[in-house]
Amino acid sequence: IPTSGAEDDETCLTFVLHEEDHTLGNSLRYLIARNPDVGFCGYTIPHPSEHKINMRIQTNGILAVDALRKGLSDLSDLCDHVQEKFKAAVNNFKEEEIAMDDEDSNMSD
Repeated sequence: IPTSGAEDDETCLTFVLHEEDHTLGNSLRYLIARNPDVGFCGYTIPHPSEHKINMRIQTNGILAVDALRKGLSDLSDLCDHVQEKFKAAVNNFKEEEIAMDDEDSNMSD
Protein backbone atom coordinates (compact mmCIF):
# COMPACT_ATOMS: atom_id res chain seq x y z
CA ILE A 1 0.00 0.00 0.00
CA PRO A 2 1.61 3.27 -1.05
CA THR A 3 1.97 5.90 1.65
CA SER A 4 2.72 9.57 1.87
CA GLY A 5 3.82 11.68 4.81
CA ALA A 6 6.95 12.66 6.64
CA GLU A 7 9.41 9.83 6.06
CA ASP A 8 10.80 10.09 9.58
CA ASP A 9 7.41 9.97 11.34
CA GLU A 10 5.90 6.50 11.06
CA THR A 11 3.06 7.48 13.44
CA CYS A 12 1.44 9.84 10.92
CA LEU A 13 0.87 8.47 7.42
CA THR A 14 -1.60 8.58 4.55
CA PHE A 15 -2.27 5.23 2.88
CA VAL A 16 -3.59 5.06 -0.68
CA LEU A 17 -6.07 2.21 -1.19
CA HIS A 18 -6.73 1.65 -4.89
CA GLU A 19 -9.98 0.27 -6.33
CA GLU A 20 -11.90 1.03 -3.12
CA ASP A 21 -14.76 3.33 -2.16
CA HIS A 22 -16.87 4.41 0.84
CA THR A 23 -17.89 0.81 1.56
CA LEU A 24 -14.43 -0.06 2.80
CA GLY A 25 -13.38 3.47 3.70
CA ASN A 26 -16.06 4.24 6.27
CA SER A 27 -16.02 0.79 7.89
CA LEU A 28 -12.24 0.78 8.17
CA ARG A 29 -12.12 4.38 9.41
CA TYR A 30 -14.62 3.55 12.16
CA LEU A 31 -12.70 0.50 13.40
CA ILE A 32 -9.30 2.22 13.29
CA ALA A 33 -10.64 5.30 15.10
CA ARG A 34 -11.89 3.07 17.95
CA ASN A 35 -8.30 2.03 18.69
CA PRO A 36 -7.22 3.93 21.84
CA ASP A 37 -3.72 4.35 20.36
CA VAL A 38 -5.10 6.27 17.37
CA GLY A 39 -5.44 10.03 17.67
CA PHE A 40 -7.02 10.60 14.25
CA CYS A 41 -8.28 8.52 11.37
CA GLY A 42 -10.07 9.87 8.35
CA TYR A 43 -10.31 9.26 4.64
CA THR A 44 -11.05 11.13 1.46
CA ILE A 45 -11.88 10.11 -2.05
CA PRO A 46 -9.99 12.64 -4.19
CA HIS A 47 -12.57 12.68 -7.00
CA PRO A 48 -15.74 10.66 -7.72
CA SER A 49 -14.22 9.31 -10.93
CA GLU A 50 -11.13 8.04 -9.09
CA HIS A 51 -11.48 4.66 -7.44
CA LYS A 52 -9.10 5.20 -4.58
CA ILE A 53 -9.12 6.24 -0.94
CA ASN A 54 -6.58 8.34 0.91
CA MET A 55 -6.69 7.00 4.50
CA ARG A 56 -4.93 9.28 7.01
CA ILE A 57 -3.88 7.74 10.33
CA GLN A 58 -2.19 9.58 13.20
CA THR A 59 -1.28 7.53 16.25
CA ASN A 60 -0.11 8.11 19.79
CA GLY A 61 3.11 6.13 19.76
CA ILE A 62 2.34 3.02 17.71
CA LEU A 63 3.19 2.75 14.03
CA ALA A 64 0.43 3.96 11.71
CA VAL A 65 0.85 0.82 9.59
CA ASP A 66 0.20 -1.31 12.69
CA ALA A 67 -3.03 0.61 13.33
CA LEU A 68 -4.04 -0.05 9.71
CA ARG A 69 -3.22 -3.76 10.04
CA LYS A 70 -5.25 -4.02 13.25
CA GLY A 71 -8.17 -2.22 11.61
CA LEU A 72 -8.08 -4.58 8.63
CA SER A 73 -7.86 -7.60 10.94
CA ASP A 74 -10.76 -6.33 13.07
CA LEU A 75 -12.84 -5.72 9.94
CA SER A 76 -12.09 -9.22 8.67
CA ASP A 77 -13.11 -10.70 12.04
CA LEU A 78 -16.31 -8.63 12.02
CA CYS A 79 -17.19 -9.81 8.50
CA ASP A 80 -16.54 -13.44 9.50
CA HIS A 81 -18.83 -13.03 12.53
CA VAL A 82 -21.62 -11.48 10.45
CA GLN A 83 -21.30 -14.25 7.87
CA GLU A 84 -21.51 -16.95 10.56
CA LYS A 85 -24.60 -15.31 12.13
CA PHE A 86 -26.24 -14.93 8.72
CA LYS A 87 -25.63 -18.57 7.77
CA ALA A 88 -26.97 -19.73 11.15
CA ALA A 89 -30.09 -17.58 10.71
CA VAL A 90 -30.68 -18.94 7.19
CA ASN A 91 -30.28 -22.53 8.42
CA ASN A 92 -32.63 -21.85 11.34
CA PHE A 93 -35.20 -20.35 8.97
CA LYS A 94 -34.98 -23.35 6.64
CA GLU A 95 -35.39 -25.78 9.56
CA GLU A 96 -38.44 -23.88 10.83
CA GLU A 97 -39.90 -23.80 7.33
CA ILE A 98 -39.45 -27.58 6.98
CA ALA A 99 -41.05 -28.12 10.40
CA MET A 100 -44.01 -25.93 9.44
CA ASP A 101 -44.42 -27.79 6.15
CA ASP A 102 -44.38 -31.11 8.05
CA GLU A 103 -47.03 -29.78 10.46
CA ASP A 104 -49.22 -28.61 7.59
CA SER A 105 -48.97 -31.96 5.81
CA ASN A 106 -49.80 -33.83 9.05
CA MET A 107 -52.89 -31.67 9.61
CA SER A 108 -54.23 -32.28 6.13
CA ASP A 109 -53.92 -36.08 6.48
